[in-house]
Amino acid sequence: MLQVNNIEVVYMNVIRVLRGVSLTVADGQIVALLGANGGGKTTTLKAISGMLKTEEGQVTDGSIEFDGKRIERFGPEHIAVLGISQAMEGRRVLEHLSVEENLLIGAYCRRDRQGVKRDLEIVFDYFPPIKRLRRRMSGYLSGGEQQMLVIGRALMARPRLMLLDEPSLGLAPLMVQEIFEIIRKINADQKMAILLVEQNVRAALGIADYGHVLENGRVVLSGPAENLRENEDVREFYMGLSAVGSQKSYREVKHYRRRKRWLG
Repeated sequence: MLQVNNIEVVYMNVIRVLRGVSLTVADGQIVALLGANGGGKTTTLKAISGMLKTEEGQVTDGSIEFDGKRIERFGPEHIAVLGISQAMEGRRVLEHLSVEENLLIGAYCRRDRQGVKRDLEIVFDYFPPIKRLRRRMSGYLSGGEQQMLVIGRALMARPRLMLLDEPSLGLAPLMVQEIFEIIRKINADQKMAILLVEQNVRAALGIADYGHVLENGRVVLSGPAENLRENEDVREFYMGLSAVGSQKSYREVKHYRRRKRWLG
């Protein structure tokens, strides 16, 4: 479905953020992009969704293909129509609009009124808390409720590929668990491909089929999620676990020198 082929991304014609990033997402697959802040994860999503154009960024080398069509030069409105929807980092709701109005804005590209009405109820089935709050102004929702709303808004576009950027950011552990269970259910029910950017490595690899670790704009590790979960480097550096599964101290993690290698 999606092929990112050796792309480089530059902001303001000066700052090179991605250096030869490649990845694929198949139909119905969940792929996780992992790594520390500044690794290039969000930039990768913006390159795919066309949002780079709003921030003086551009793909300067390589290509991005969706269903065999090159899209790296398209704007976000064109890419959304093709079937790619992004839920951006930071729970960016339209605070002055109600929950239901936010969701309907997610369907702005659609003309099937009955389908939109049906999908609105499907979103409410996935997220019962926001159904109860459908008339409330979005700015008054809790962090977890706002995260449900932005995922629901992305769903309203009826995408074939959904891009999720840090859905666990700033949420309590129980809410993180609930959000990830819903993401898993959406993938299973809708057969929807999902490209997930997440710093909570354990949660992401718990639902993903495949994963990539980005560091300084490059992919340094790739492999099936089950392999990454058991990989010593990932466990120690990104999960803070020792070889026997116990929590490592900050001092141990700080002085750990990671070994880079590729996984099959």
